[in-house]
Amino acid sequence: MTALILDAGAFIAIERNDRSTVALLKAAQKNSISLRSNGGVVAEVWRGGSGNQVLLARLLAAVELLPVDGDLGRSAGVLIQDAGGGSAIDATVVTIAREGDQIVTSDLSDIQALVNSSGRGIKIISC
Repeated sequence: MTALILDAGAFIAIERNDRSTVALLKAAQKNSISLRSNGGVVAEVWRGGSGNQVLLARLLAAVELLPVDGDLGRSAGVLIQDAGGGSAIDATVVTIAREGDQIVTSDLSDIQALVNSSGRGIKIISC
């Protein structure tokens, strides 16, 4: 079974109540598709706590959040080198994706370059 890997753009789209992203995540939930992200992505989007970011807080409760530890950091760093550049957070998003997963992002070109360098079959969904 594949998972949806959420980049910061997916969380921002939910905060903006983007209908297509909301529909995508509801369909994933209905079909028991897991949602995954990491703590670095949360740092990019979390600003005011659950009182100010209610939709984001609800989504975070349903997402498996992986820690950005030494192993993930090293793997992401190697991916950045292989891709010839890229942001550390984008690299962690691609690194936690497994074969067959789908990354939901608004940063298509940067994520695509990292996915290409990963050599894994990862689909990218625009939000």
